[in-house]
Amino acid sequence: MNAVKTIWSDATVHFTISKELAHRESEVYAAFKMITDATCIRFQKHTNELNYLKIQDGKGCASYIGCRGGVQSVFFGPACSVGNLCHEIIHALGFYHEHTRTDRDQHVTVNWQSIKPNKKRNFKVKRGDTFNLPYDLNSIMHYGQYFFSVDGSPTVLPKRSGVKMGQRTHLSQLDVQRLNKLYHCGKDLLATACHQMFHLTSFCPTTLTHISSFRRADEIAEKAFGY
Repeated sequence: MNAVKTIWSDATVHFTISKELAHRESEVYAAFKMITDATCIRFQKHTNELNYLKIQDGKGCASYIGCRGGVQSVFFGPACSVGNLCHEIIHALGFYHEHTRTDRDQHVTVNWQSIKPNKKRNFKVKRGDTFNLPYDLNSIMHYGQYFFSVDGSPTVLPKRSGVKMGQRTHLSQLDVQRLNKLYHCGKDLLATACHQMFHLTSFCPTTLTHISSFRRADEIAEKAFGY
């Protein structure tokens, strides 16, 4: 993913859910969980904070990039899945699309003539921080082969054969790494995952150096990093 620097302080995002989405509240929380299960980022209900997300109904799925200040809308339309909402929330956390990285032409071919004219901006290169991590065709932030096609022909094609793009079911391993780097999750991540999984305190490692002594280290690593 391709990151901006306008991030949410203390890796905490406050939010509200609009009344018209009351019947989809469980889906909103499921999208949050896709992120909180693998990172130190937390979502808390808004009280009196200045900056917060407003999850609201809309015609489609959309979000601003990074923390903009004040109330900030994330649109969760009727056709949007939990994975689509997670994708939009990751935009709000500070990430552009993966296929807009400056090195994308080494990995994919963009067929500009096939893209709907009002969606071409979604394919333009954005300069952001990639944390020197590899390009990720499996990213939840990457478009699929036919996204926003004007005529049913491919809009973006991988240069490697047999590769699928555009999944919205999970964070890839590289998605997790980039989120954790942007929000400086670092050494506390494994302990956080341990606490979430086992509801323990005294038996959970407090730093990465203690993980080798924990008998279920492999489970914590799988939970935290998606191995």
